[in-house]
Amino acid sequence: MDAKLNPDLMNVTALDWGIIAAFFIISLGIGLFTAKSAGSSAKEFFLSGRNMPWWLLGVSMVATTFSADTPNLVTDLVRKNGVAGNWAWWAFLLTGMLTVFVYAKLWRRSEATTDLEFYEMRYSGKGAAFLRGFRALYLGLFFNVVIMATVSLAAIKIGGVMLGLKPYETLLIASIVTVLYSSLGGLKGVLLTDFFQFFIAMAGSFGAAYYILDLPEIGSLSNLLSHEVVSTKLNFLPDFSDPNMYIPLFIMPIAIQWWATWYPGAEPGGGGYIAQRMLSAKDEKNAIGATLFFNIAHYALRPWPWILIALASLVIYPNISDLQAAFPNIPVDKLGDDLAYSAMLTYLPTGLIGIVLASLIAAVMSTLSTHLNWGSSYIVNDFYLRFMKPEATDKELVAVGRISTVVLMVLSAFLALAMSSALDAFEILLQIGAGTGLIFILRWFWWRINAYTEISAMAISFVVAIFFQVINPKVNWILIPENQAYLKLVYSVSITTIGWLLVTFLTQPEKDEILLSFYRKVTPAAYGWKKVLDRYPAEKQEQGQLPKEIGLMLTGTVMVYAALFSTGFFIYGNLLPGFIAAGIAILGGGIIISAWKKLH
Repeated sequence: MDAKLNPDLMNVTALDWGIIAAFFIISLGIGLFTAKSAGSSAKEFFLSGRNMPWWLLGVSMVATTFSADTPNLVTDLVRKNGVAGNWAWWAFLLTGMLTVFVYAKLWRRSEATTDLEFYEMRYSGKGAAFLRGFRALYLGLFFNVVIMATVSLAAIKIGGVMLGLKPYETLLIASIVTVLYSSLGGLKGVLLTDFFQFFIAMAGSFGAAYYILDLPEIGSLSNLLSHEVVSTKLNFLPDFSDPNMYIPLFIMPIAIQWWATWYPGAEPGGGGYIAQRMLSAKDEKNAIGATLFFNIAHYALRPWPWILIALASLVIYPNISDLQAAFPNIPVDKLGDDLAYSAMLTYLPTGLIGIVLASLIAAVMSTLSTHLNWGSSYIVNDFYLRFMKPEATDKELVAVGRISTVVLMVLSAFLALAMSSALDAFEILLQIGAGTGLIFILRWFWWRINAYTEISAMAISFVVAIFFQVINPKVNWILIPENQAYLKLVYSVSITTIGWLLVTFLTQPEKDEILLSFYRKVTPAAYGWKKVLDRYPAEKQEQGQLPKEIGLMLTGTVMVYAALFSTGFFIYGNLLPGFIAAGIAILGGGIIISAWKKLH
């Protein structure tokens, strides 16, 4: 089918603008409502007084990952590699479930203000101080700005396609409101706004998918699935006759990526804004419940509307040249398969397009607001308060937090103007964190890991990433054949892991008093601590329930995948597999509920 410009393009009526305006007003109102309590102390501003319920935290996590760049990323993956391309992020469910059943309670027990404060609880001396200060800027500034830039890039593409806005116009509109309510309301304002924005975002994505399937160009769901271009992209798993497909799309994510790489929102062992939510929970039970709800909703509830719209885009815009012809005002460097999601939304009618635009704005703002609060918490608590002004008052810390919120937004906006693809940023961040993930899993349970383990892993993975992403493409034939680019991840993980293991055994372990202090605080299972604990016979050795927790992690993973694929089978019209998968999901849920009551 030849792509054509939708005649209703940018036909946003007063009703649509009214819906969008109401959304902005409510979001700002929440920020103003929570401003007084948020400004009372730094812990209130960044942790909401550690009194948040699981359902609010869980919805906030889902809303944060319901970023505007996520449907764009899914569209990019589906158009390039079919539905199976989503294993690039579906594999992170394993990380998520590990966090739910093993690490959520440990984070809450630590009572840290940020996950970076962990470093000076688990390690000691200059190495621990360096880790905390450096990563406050490395993650809070560099990584955080890159993530926010990908979200802002998605906003640019949405604004350009649906509203005809120039990139800087889109960024000004999205940034101002987000910065206002984030800097005023602190984490509580972010959580409450996320809760409101989540339902807007869900209504928008499901409504858009329903309407697009009924377009004359698509005809119906059955017509879409039988289309010659679409029918080849429906499999949940890649073609196992072609190793250049199944190894990078499935084997690598499932076998290596989920535990070996560090990626914001899917950190092995929890971290970043996920840890921030767990640390702000009322208690351990609410921390676990929040992360469980997040993983179920993130992987099983949300993907299919995005996938269906991505598949529909292949019918109307089969090639990037079709997108370019339909949207000539989009800069050439912003053209890509991810643009197709926004392009499909231009077909929506009055009223629904207002809801969808509000949902996309909600997706942008919920993610940006979380990253702004999380990033500024690092800058304030782990850099400014720790190294620059330990005597700072709460009022001063809140002020610095609000200033850093604005600075982070400005930096990410400038970076977004220079970027072209969310998928590019996704792959670069995975490469930079390759090989470090296993440390974040083991450091709670293995006494031998020290500060220099983490410092070496961080340095080695960064150097290796620079080599593969910047230097090696120019001499690709030296290490990696052109059709086996997935070997980058294998090499990166192997080199980094061997490097930090060598450093671990060649450097001194942490002092016993530091190790015992940490162990008493978080009481992990004693399996990897016995060599230290045996030196102190009076020290209680926590037996824990780690084997049962690992079993629940695997059960939860199967449950969520079964729910995800059950929905897919029903959409495809394959009823028997759909019911079987649904039965597996229900059985998994029953096992988890039964075991939950027995966990202490």
